[in-house]
Amino acid sequence: MIVAMHEAAGTPAAGGKARALGRLVSEGFDVPRFFVATDTPDEAELDTALAELGEGPFAVRSSGVQEDGVAHSHAGQFESILNVARGDVADAIARVFASDEAQGVAAYRAERGLAGGERPAAIVQVMVPAAFAGVAFSADPVSGRRDRIIVSATEGLGDRLVAGEIDGATWWIDAANGDVIESSGDVALTLDQIAAVTALVRRVEQAFGCAQDIEWAFAEGRLHLLQARPITSPLRDAPIDDPGLAVFDNSNIVESYPGIVSPLTFSFASYAYARVYMAFVALLGVSQETVRQNRTVFENMLVRVNGRVYYNLGNWYRALALLPGYALNRRYMETMMGVGAPLPDAVMAGIGGAPAHGLGKVREYLRIAGVALGLVRAAWKLPRTARDFRARLDRALAATTPERLRTMPLTALAAEYRRIESDLLDRWDAPIVNDFLCMIAFGASRRMLEKWLGADGLEIQNDVLIGQGDIISARPAQMIRAMGGIAAADPALTAALERDDRAAIAASALAEPIAAYIAEFGDRCTEELKLESVTLDEDPRSLHAAIGAAAYSRSPAPVRNADPLARLDAALRGKPVKRRLARVMLRWAKARVRDRENLRYERTRIFGRARRLLLAVGRQFHAHGLIADPRDIFLLTIHEVLGTIEGFATSGNLAGLAEVRRAEMARAAASHDPHERILVQGAAFTATHIGTVPIAAEQGSERRGTGCSAGRVTAVARVVRDPRTQHIASGEILVARHTDPGWIALFASASAIVVERGSLLSHSAIVARELGIPCVVGLSNATQWIEDGETIEVDGASGLVRRNAA
Repeated sequence: MIVAMHEAAGTPAAGGKARALGRLVSEGFDVPRFFVATDTPDEAELDTALAELGEGPFAVRSSGVQEDGVAHSHAGQFESILNVARGDVADAIARVFASDEAQGVAAYRAERGLAGGERPAAIVQVMVPAAFAGVAFSADPVSGRRDRIIVSATEGLGDRLVAGEIDGATWWIDAANGDVIESSGDVALTLDQIAAVTALVRRVEQAFGCAQDIEWAFAEGRLHLLQARPITSPLRDAPIDDPGLAVFDNSNIVESYPGIVSPLTFSFASYAYARVYMAFVALLGVSQETVRQNRTVFENMLVRVNGRVYYNLGNWYRALALLPGYALNRRYMETMMGVGAPLPDAVMAGIGGAPAHGLGKVREYLRIAGVALGLVRAAWKLPRTARDFRARLDRALAATTPERLRTMPLTALAAEYRRIESDLLDRWDAPIVNDFLCMIAFGASRRMLEKWLGADGLEIQNDVLIGQGDIISARPAQMIRAMGGIAAADPALTAALERDDRAAIAASALAEPIAAYIAEFGDRCTEELKLESVTLDEDPRSLHAAIGAAAYSRSPAPVRNADPLARLDAALRGKPVKRRLARVMLRWAKARVRDRENLRYERTRIFGRARRLLLAVGRQFHAHGLIADPRDIFLLTIHEVLGTIEGFATSGNLAGLAEVRRAEMARAAASHDPHERILVQGAAFTATHIGTVPIAAEQGSERRGTGCSAGRVTAVARVVRDPRTQHIASGEILVARHTDPGWIALFASASAIVVERGSLLSHSAIVARELGIPCVVGLSNATQWIEDGETIEVDGASGLVRRNAA
């Protein structure tokens, strides 16, 4: 009548559930002790069996012959009784036996064409005093996906969770790497406990050779396996293991495309990057045939992970590998790219070929010499190239004024967009040549001065690059400070700026200066390269707030060091060749940094005009009933927009596409940022499921970043995450994850700047040097380490930041 647990696996009469438990015991799983009653035992036999289990309480559950089978589980059909006292076990066994006669069981069998009449056995098992309990599935029984594991939990016993009476908490887990993809509920299971349950259900699946549904419980820190049965719902084929590797990195591009980026912006940026860099490598001597053969490399330099833009580093390396000299000096090129860590060997395999030797090395040096001559020629022609580029830009923008765009039909708008592509994006010569020369000039002059003069040389270089007076990126802050001076003389106007009283502002002395500012810099808004960003002419609140803050500014004029070139001459006295070479290199670097910022402003103008053109398309799509709102245009791709007008679109349901992507972007916005660098195994879409490691609390009161604008300030820190809704008071220190030219309104009031991302050539660094504001970039996790409102000290020369400064 009674079968011991070690014998259950080989006893057919013990039923499916008991036989599965017996097999788990033989495989070494931690299963609470049990026995099986196949018929009503006599009192003595029952007492003996219970004595081996202990004093109780016990769980008494069914184990039918057909129960927990591969085809049919009979889940919830038979009786299960928990917390049974020792004296009540016999009655509980009788109730389990009788549950076979329930109407629900008969209906279940009839629906599935199963024979009946076989009374279930009864499992008597030691009751586990669970702190947490639940179920786990080695595949998703709802979607049928085999690459997902699901863990559900509740506090205490899991019977109500199993019965569907409560929801508990659920975690969806990537079966490949164990990362939590999604979760719901608030049960306090730790990541280690989730990982333990995940590992347990995997082991059970391996033991039985098919997808499993288990019940589990944690008691006194110990994980128990209570039950296992096959998942009987239809499952999809298991994905084929994919050995492909890719590395995605956003450490540089986040300054241009922070946060969530719309489909329209991403598709526009992808096209622009492809066209610009194909032209760039051709300029450096790569043949048109080689560029054509590697077109897919250039067309996939960017990826979008959970709404965020990343570099596909493997393809950047493949593009660099086309250049002369790559095989000789790959590491130097990595430094020029700003890569913090090299790619894994598995990714690098096959990129660039083997190192050059013998005659191959000679040929490579000859190619490098050819590129060097080409760069010299490009540098000599750069002023004329830049003038021609600006002339093309001015002609293109003059033909597409905002007023004219509002009156153009769709076909004309599409034709105008194509003209911008061909005249500007396909001929991006001046900016890309200057950027490359700037990187060389800045790095070479910096290394030279550091080698010859040490820290003094680096300070001289910084001072040479400060106060050029013709960097356009500094003009917005200078104009805001000037308008702040006007407002300072009128307290009522300052109050109107603070409350964004547009009627009062329009009737004030600031009306004309603000209109002039917006006419020149209206597109230089926060996140200016994102087409979906709202421009200052649409919403000038941030500008008004910045002018109001500048009205209270009492910041002294920037203190400049003595003439840096005079200091250079003094430091290199008696070394005329070095002095002359240093002056030439500094003058060259100064010009390239200036032109880099000024040409980036031209990029802003192009993106601004593209934004207005595409918004005009959005208004027409809305008028034709294709989308629900004009700004839904940003939820489409360039290919879909132009295809709808020109005839190559693959779907006419633009409103449906927009709705799907709106939901996707909302989910992405609600999630944490993925890692700065992501190693992806397999297809790129799997990167969206890679979890984010919580940032550990930073310790210590001092940390060091990259000092890039000299000066020392002690003031209140203001941590700003969104400059459209947050502002800083005059004299406060701006602390941010990253900045772009749209943050310039906050620079006007800041006494110093601390940024998590960036380099010596980042926008933050260049504008801070121009304004004479101490600046530290590259201070990792600064917005978590520094508390909003605390006093900090910033040393813009050494890069030292100290919290709780006196």
